[in-house]
Amino acid sequence: MMVLTPGPNMIYLISRSISQGPRAGVVSLLGVVTALVLHMTAAAAGLTALFMAVPLAYEAVKFAGAAYLLYLAWQAVKPGARSPLDPAPLSPDPTGRLYRMGLLTCLLNPKVAVLYLSILPQFVDPAHGSVFAQSVLLGTVQIAISFTFNLMIALTAAGVSSWFARKPAWLATQRWLMGSVLGGLAMRMALEPRRLL
Repeated sequence: MMVLTPGPNMIYLISRSISQGPRAGVVSLLGVVTALVLHMTAAAAGLTALFMAVPLAYEAVKFAGAAYLLYLAWQAVKPGARSPLDPAPLSPDPTGRLYRMGLLTCLLNPKVAVLYLSILPQFVDPAHGSVFAQSVLLGTVQIAISFTFNLMIALTAAGVSSWFARKPAWLATQRWLMGSVLGGLAMRMALEPRRLL
């Protein structure tokens, strides 16, 4: 569901693919995936060290993540909010720049950090082995799903964009769906019982 929720990465890929062709979208996607791997590795290593050193750190991360998810949910449904599915035309760029821009778009996206620091740890259980290994496994599965879905978007962006343009009611529904999912994740995260490491 998180991968299907549109954000800066998806909008950037759609815009690049529409303005410069599917190849540009794929190159941009490679930059995005590189950033996802960096986010995931840093979070897995940092969470492991932090949770081992300070068991209450899990609670702090959990409530900070829940608060940020509630903020994102409000941004999606507040009066006057627009759907992020309205790509802007972009000027053509060389391959290296497309890769770097995809990398930076994802590295600077706070939603990605929240995903790896707050959402995935809910599914990590120290009783089942290494926190680092579980974090890497979950992150790798998420990256594979994200890559597959976004590759399809990059290759079919023109059709996707025109479909969204013909379905304005879907754009409003998407905003409320995204807000509901984010709000639900925030509540689940906040109400989850404390885990003893």
